[in-house]
Formats: sequence, C-alpha cells, structure tokens
Amino acid sequence: MRGGGLLVAGTTSDAGKSVVTAGICRWLVRQGVKVAPFKGQNMSLNSFVTREGAEIGRAQAMQAQAARVEPSALMNPVLLKPGSDRSSQVVLMGKPVGEMSARGYHGGRQQTLFEPVMACLEELRGTYDAVICEGAGSPAEINLRRTDIVNMGIARAAKLPVVVVGDIDRGGVFAQFFGTTALLAPEDQELVAGYLVNKFRGDVTLLEPGLDMLHGLTGRRTFGVLPYAHGLGIDEEDGLRVSLRGTVRESVVAPPVGEDVLRVAVCAVPLMSNFTDVDALAAEPGVVVRFVDRPEELVDADLVVVPGTRGTVKALAWLRERGLADALARRAAEGRPVLGICGGFQALGERIEDEVESKAGVVDGLGLLPVRIRFGVEKTLARPVGEALGERVEGYEIHHGVAEVLGGTPFLDGCRVGAVWGTHWHGSLESDGFRRAFLREVAAAAGRRFVPAPDTSFGTLREEQLDRLGDLIEEHADTDALLRLIEKGVPQGLPFVPPGAP
Repeated sequence: MRGGGLLVAGTTSDAGKSVVTAGICRWLVRQGVKVAPFKGQNMSLNSFVTREGAEIGRAQAMQAQAARVEPSALMNPVLLKPGSDRSSQVVLMGKPVGEMSARGYHGGRQQTLFEPVMACLEELRGTYDAVICEGAGSPAEINLRRTDIVNMGIARAAKLPVVVVGDIDRGGVFAQFFGTTALLAPEDQELVAGYLVNKFRGDVTLLEPGLDMLHGLTGRRTFGVLPYAHGLGIDEEDGLRVSLRGTVRESVVAPPVGEDVLRVAVCAVPLMSNFTDVDALAAEPGVVVRFVDRPEELVDADLVVVPGTRGTVKALAWLRERGLADALARRAAEGRPVLGICGGFQALGERIEDEVESKAGVVDGLGLLPVRIRFGVEKTLARPVGEALGERVEGYEIHHGVAEVLGGTPFLDGCRVGAVWGTHWHGSLESDGFRRAFLREVAAAAGRRFVPAPDTSFGTLREEQLDRLGDLIEEHADTDALLRLIEKGVPQGLPFVPPGAP
C-alpha cells in the first residue's frame, strides 16, 4: 500500500478532525498498516517537543502515539502560535522563524511554505504505507482558498481523497455537509469522497433518511456515524474556548482512595498554552480539576495552577486586574499550594525583562519565588529528564524566558519556597511516581485526607483512550470503504454540486 493517503477535513473548527484522524491511525496500525499523521499547518498554543528538539502541535504528537510512531517535525511542518488576535509566531520545521500578522501571512508568506509542506508530506508517503492528513477549520473558507496549504490545496496537489467530518451535536450537520461541498471549486469537489458524522446521540435509524437525502443531493455517501463518546480526554489542539470559569477537565470516574477529594483550580490566563499539563492530575481518582478566572474561586482550592502562556506579561496584568494576584499572594503567605508551569512559573518570580515577547521591558512579577526572568531571542526546546521529590521526572521545555534562580529549594529547573513551586517543565505530572509524590505534598499542605491511587498509570490511560478512538472507527465507520479510499484514491465520476466556489 506504500504511499496511500486520506485527508480528514471538517465542516467547522472543533468538528472532531483531530480525534477522527487519531482513531483512523490507531485502527490502521492495529491492522498491521504502517501509518503516520500529518497536518501541513496548525494553529495552536498546545505544542510538544520531539526527540530531535522540534516543536509541533500536541494533536499531531497524540496522533503519532495513536499510530505507534515517534513524533516528527515532518508531521506538522508549520505551526502558528497566536500572540494576539492579529499576529502569531511562525514555527517552521519545529523552529521559530519570526512573528507575522495574519494579513502578512495570508498575503504572501503562506504561499512560500507550500513547497516545504508538500515535501514533508511526500517524504512521509515515501516512508509509510499510509498518511492520514488532518485539515484545519473548514475547506470552504473561500476567502483563504488561494493560499491554502492545509486543506484542499494539499489534497489537490497530492491527489488525496477527502472525507468531511461534521459535529451533529451542534445541529445543522446536513446543511454543513451540503454547504461545504457546494462552496468548493469543481476541481476540489472531485476529491470529496463523502462524509463522517461525529458526536451522534440516539437512534441512528432516525438519522438514516437524512443521510439518504444527502446522498441524493450530493452524490456522496456517508462513511459512518460516530457516537458521542464521553471522557476521551485526548490532547486538544486549541485553547479552551469562551469563558473558562467553571469548566471542568474531564477525569476518571473512580472514587478517591482516601477520605477526601483534592480540588485543583487552574487560572485561565490569556493565551494559555499547554493546559494539557493538568490532564495527568485529572486522571487521578479523587482529583477534580476546573478552570477559573475569579479570586473567590481559589478559596476552596487545595492546589492552584498558574499554567503556561504565550504572553507572560499580559497574563501578569490579567492576574492583577482580576484580583487573582492578591489571592495567590494570600495563599503563599498561608502556606497553601501553588504551582507555576512555564509562563506561570515566570509570573511567580520577582522580575521579568522582556524585549522579545511583549517588548514591555522590565516588569515586576508576583514576587512569590526568588527568580528573575530574561527573555532571549532563541527559544529553548528540550526534553529534560531529572529527579524531584525522590522520583524520576521527564518533561519538555518550550520557552523564550531564561530563569535566574536566586534561592529556594531546587525543583526541576526552577525552585520551591514553602508551598509554592515553579518550573519550566511541561509534562512533568505525566511521570506517575512524581505526580503521586507531589499530590501527597499538596494534600499534606492543604490538610486533606487525600491519598493518590497507587496504580494510576497516565501512559496506560492514554493508550486506553487511543484504543477507544480506534474502536469508534472500527465499530461505527465503514472501514472497508475507508481502506479503499486510502489505497486507491477517490472514486471517479462524483457529481458537481452547484454553485461551486465564487
């Protein structure tokens, strides 16, 4: 099958492209197919560092795990990391190459990236039996089609069949499928093989008449109806949307081992990045994780996490404006646990010198840790291994800030003072022994009779979640038809749906 492929597009952002791509990868690898994921251009603040020191989207790292292969920069050659509503850092082949406005990117720079994106895809297709590509947003963004390097642009160049995913839980999925197809140019429509319904609740027989009518209107079949699946907990591509107040991170259903639960509040700072760090906490029985944006929501928390952010200075201002900075200071004075990760660690320090990210110059931090931060032009991308609380820890680093630790007790690359911890390391809580030791310290400081489960394995739970995604595809999609698409390409003679692209 060498070189087979498929593009998973979506009617909207968050339609389920990432999980469907991961599910197809896991299903294929269980069939003995050597498969890799690919996303030509990703916009996300949740990123990961590969073993060779390249930064890629966490969704592609998760999909690589689903495919049981090592993540590589080839799988996500272009990563855009928003720094504001109008500009992003451009990461090319895992390394930052500068900041660019949306107008500047779509006005010319994006087109220059098409060749390296296609080169990465072709290299993967020459190495793997199949490459499952994920699109971005919708392929029917008619204002951006001319410079597209992630949806129909690569599908047409690589002659990839396209399956469009729609989220029926939002409603309007038939209009989304029809409208998406009808807004594509004839040459693009020729590649759209059909549809995949995601997040369906109820009796599928009630949906079937609509699917038959959709086939009559478009000449394209539906390759499956995936049921709504709770508690998948896989890495998300973008920041949590909307007002984050009260949003609870999904966790396992098991009751606590000890007498108490442990409540974790995560400050929903602006440009929050790698909030997936708290997934390992949510995986622990008896740990409840929620995102907050008001000081009163810290009162009953046993642990407060100040997470990573792409805008440390902006996050500091937000913490002060909201009254959260004062609430954190009160917690520190009372010996109640606070953990700062990456940008959150930087915010907890004494001083920040930033001529790179915000260009704000010298800014006072919250002063809860004896640390001074200086932002450097070069980004640190690393996969450190160390020890903390008597346990082995693995993590990854993605930051411009360089920390000068002036005191406290060493903690990973940062420090600890009382019940306040700070580190640049993302992913450290995925190390099971360390996570349990850390939670024991938190419970003791918080006065909770919480006991970490002795056998929770975050890696095992992640594998089980990825297997669930593979099961969704195997049990609810027409896998024979999908395999024919991957091996042989799009069927010939699919009808044109007017009016097409304007």
